[in-house]
Amino acid sequence: MNELRTVLPYFRPYKKVMALGVALVVVANSFSLAGPYLLKLAVDALPPDPGADPGEAMRSVAVYALLIVASALAGGAAFYGMREIMNGASRRIEVDLRNDFVRHLLRLDAGFHAGTRTGDLMSLATNDTLAVRQAAGPGVMYSANTTMNFVLGTALMLWMSPPLTVVVLLSMAVLPPVVIWFGRVIHRRFERIQAQFGTLSAMVQENLSGVRIVRAYGQETGQAGEFDALNREYLRRNMRLAYVGGAFHPVLGLVMGGAMVVMLWYGGRLVMAGTITAGDFIAFSYLLVLLAWPMIALGWVVNLFQRGAASMGRLNRIFETEPTVAAPTDPRPAPGRDATIEYRHVSFRYPGRDQLALQDVSFTAEPGATIAVVGPTGSGKSTLVSLLARFHDPVSGQVLLDGAPLSEYDPADVRARLGFAPQDAFLFSDPLGRNIALGLPAAVEGEPRDRRIREASAAASLDEAVAGFPMGYDTLLGERGINLSGGQKQRATLARALAPDPAVLVLDDVLSAVDTHTEARILEGLRGNLKGRTAFVISHRVTAVKDADLILVLEEGRVVERGRHEELVALGGTYASLLRRQLLEQDLSLAGAA
Repeated sequence: MNELRTVLPYFRPYKKVMALGVALVVVANSFSLAGPYLLKLAVDALPPDPGADPGEAMRSVAVYALLIVASALAGGAAFYGMREIMNGASRRIEVDLRNDFVRHLLRLDAGFHAGTRTGDLMSLATNDTLAVRQAAGPGVMYSANTTMNFVLGTALMLWMSPPLTVVVLLSMAVLPPVVIWFGRVIHRRFERIQAQFGTLSAMVQENLSGVRIVRAYGQETGQAGEFDALNREYLRRNMRLAYVGGAFHPVLGLVMGGAMVVMLWYGGRLVMAGTITAGDFIAFSYLLVLLAWPMIALGWVVNLFQRGAASMGRLNRIFETEPTVAAPTDPRPAPGRDATIEYRHVSFRYPGRDQLALQDVSFTAEPGATIAVVGPTGSGKSTLVSLLARFHDPVSGQVLLDGAPLSEYDPADVRARLGFAPQDAFLFSDPLGRNIALGLPAAVEGEPRDRRIREASAAASLDEAVAGFPMGYDTLLGERGINLSGGQKQRATLARALAPDPAVLVLDDVLSAVDTHTEARILEGLRGNLKGRTAFVISHRVTAVKDADLILVLEEGRVVERGRHEELVALGGTYASLLRRQLLEQDLSLAGAA
């Protein structure tokens, strides 16, 4: 259970509260064990001679009875306080752990998320943090309670009869190895359950996200069948754990029953020999019953700790993953709006691939210039701008900002200068206005925020569509903006990139879902927004980038042509070929419409 050591720092903010909880454990168990001792005194106070006056004895018994009730009430109150304090602290630890986990996930780079299923991460953030909380709360609480109960109870039993205590404890010597064996089996089986739960969550998440594709291909029955198979495997693994858990408590009960038989046999002989009193024997029996619960609870505690250790081990594997794109220890301050961007012999390869996605790319973007990148699908256009946002770092060469490598800046500062509109238009299940305002600083509130949203929407030609929405910018979007058309989603993404007034605007084929004429109209309307800021425009349509200051033509990760529109057309190479093909496609489309 070494994995649980990483939970210890989360106890520090609550160490005083946990110390109070442990103190209440001592108080609660002290009052709980006072009952058997008071019962001993009451039994021993009874007159041995049936003919003796019972008056004095009955008064003593009544006092002891009241004391037993009082100790039970005080112990119950202490137990309540113990549970309230320690379980409350464990809830806060769970919140802190989950917050740290999500923050760490957000720090990890695109390569990690590309190779990790979302369902697995969801399982870790919910199911596994819950298992850790149960180990940190109920596990710790019942461990302290069990330990204190056993120590105080054993001490009281030794005080009453050391020989009987030794005999009873020897009869329970088999218990520790049994608990250890069960604990190891529980640990292994719970890890397999959590792994299967991650697979199950991943399938549910993917099917709900892609429900339209599932329906379009008529795969509802097939997907339901696959889910049923995964669900039954999850049931099978849980049942295997249940078999172990079900056997655990009967085994503990068998051991405790054997100890009770030994106590009755040997204790009865001691009473008949006059070594202990009848009160000692009855109190001893009561104490052994009280000790039976800690022994049984020990199995449950071990179960909680083994589950928590398995889950914390899965979480630790994520915590130990460091982002390949990290901030330097002493980052440079972010440059102003007039910074030059330079790609100097940049090459890049995606993790796990042999082929380079970019090969020896070099160019310079002067402040305020518009750089267009065109080329066939898979030529490396999106990869080129992803390096500017430091989603990845080059394998060789450098991307320079204001003459310094991007690696010398904090990635958060670099991204704060960018307005990034990706090709995959992702929108959150929030009102449209909140989606557009995602990149605005928190200080921009009220009317300034609303004005930025309206201006960005107008620049992206989204305002006309919003005017037709029932609640305007307060219209709640479905998951991934499912209640918007493809073109509306892309324009909302473009408005989100424009709203913070970034120094550098990156448009990664953001208008691919709109027709050619609409794209031309939107880009024409963006001219005013592009003044004074550097822009990178990626498009598979050559006609959309003809006014750029510099056009880069990519093929298989290499820059094969560069220049302005007129120069590249006159060159008669790849760019001119793409232009002719697209103009022909437009003519055919118009002829077909006519």
